Amino acid sequence: MSSPLSDHEKRKQISVRGIAGLGDVVEIKKSFNRHLHFTLVKDRNVATPRDYYFALAHTVRDHLVGRWIRTQQYYYEKDPKRIHYLSLEFYMGRTLQNTMINLGLQNACDEAIYQLGLDIEELEEIEEDAGLGNGGLGRLAACFLDSMASLGLAAYGYGIRYEFGIFNQKISNGWQVEEADDWLRYGNPWEKARPEYMLPVHFYGRVEKTAEGVKWVDTQVVLAMPYDTPVPGFKNNTVNTMRLFKVFADYEAYITCQDRVNELYKNPKEWTRTVIRNIAGSGKFSSDRTISEYARDIWGVEPSDVKIPPPNEPPVESRK
Repeated sequence: MSSPLSDHEKRKQISVRGIAGLGDVVEIKKSFNRHLHFTLVKDRNVATPRDYYFALAHTVRDHLVGRWIRTQQYYYEKDPKRIHYLSLEFYMGRTLQNTMINLGLQNACDEAIYQLGLDIEELEEIEEDAGLGNGGLGRLAACFLDSMASLGLAAYGYGIRYEFGIFNQKISNGWQVEEADDWLRYGNPWEKARPEYMLPVHFYGRVEKTAEGVKWVDTQVVLAMPYDTPVPGFKNNTVNTMRLFKVFADYEAYITCQDRVNELYKNPKEWTRTVIRNIAGSGKFSSDRTISEYARDIWGVEPSDVKIPPPNEPPVESRK
């Protein structure tokens, strides 16, 4: 009697989730390789598992874009009653598997990734968890967006694009340790930045009556740049939008800095001195890094902390 297959061996079987059409599999493989080369600028010799995840995510996203645009065009033409759902939290979680299921692509992607010699479940585990909230409220908001898209309702979600999500949990010496969840450190393949729709947002201040009317003055201004994320319905070609705003809180500091730059530019001598100083200080980002990467990749030499004295000074041993 043969021993039962392990989970890893079961995943190696062709089309564990179902039978996919040959044409769909071929097209997904082509799209996967195209994104690996042209979007990520990698080949199979240097690509990492994270690169493969991004290539698959962009491949699936391609199937979203057309539906996304057509959905918004339909809303514009028919002008249905719209739902605008505002929430401080949207605990969307991982997007890849949910999108493949909703678009009916899971079987084809599973087979295509298998034929490429990769494990789709391992790629799914690489995706960062978009935990933009503390739990209950954020997960409820995410479920509302999914449900409204599946019902074909013209709905939009609005929230904040937090730089850090819910904490990462680790166990150290038997104790729970919480760490910052830097979920955007590798980028997010599902969102689309909309800098053309950036808006100033005013806080605090006071109301002042003037000859021209009542004005809101002495406010603290921040900039809010929207990022749109598609929310697909379940096999109905509806793709709604979740718009999260990235907040730039140093708007006033930026304006002050720009004013200083404008004044400095009017003084050619001081401007030239500043430019030379900035160029001289950029070595860590250019030549030093180039030399260290060349030494490591070509010669296999790692950086050393040993201090080398200037040419005119004797070695450390001779000075003792």
